[in-house]
Amino acid sequence: MRRERLRRLDDAACLARLHAPSFAKPWDAAAFAELLADNVALGCARGFIMLRVVADEAEILTLAVAPPHRRCGLGRALVKRACAWARAAGADALHLEVAENNKEAHALYQSAGFVDTGLRPRYYGKHAARLMRRSLRGGKTKR
Repeated sequence: MRRERLRRLDDAACLARLHAPSFAKPWDAAAFAELLADNVALGCARGFIMLRVVADEAEILTLAVAPPHRRCGLGRALVKRACAWARAAGADALHLEVAENNKEAHALYQSAGFVDTGLRPRYYGKHAARLMRRSLRGGKTKR
């Protein structure tokens, strides 16, 4: 991945283009521009992951990989980088939520050491959101 941190306004348009084919309700460039002011996106031209760190907690806000580059390990590499970045920024744990019907994403996060910690019913319309957590400081992840 050539670019570690994305921050400029033209990055927001690029993120919106990458996000659109991955989500039923994609975020637009204005939303990404606002998010980039306070959060970090790690990625390249084929995919990105956006996260925020507050005190000793971090959260993955979104992850998207361009359709031609899926199932090539890019998503896994982005999650690994996000974990390292959050740890370096002082986070002890990384949280996320994923639609319960997104089996591929759930499997990716489980394989990266995340565990289910809860469910938000009908968070994504008719689908629940699975809440997941991964410890970044070693030891077992607590529910």
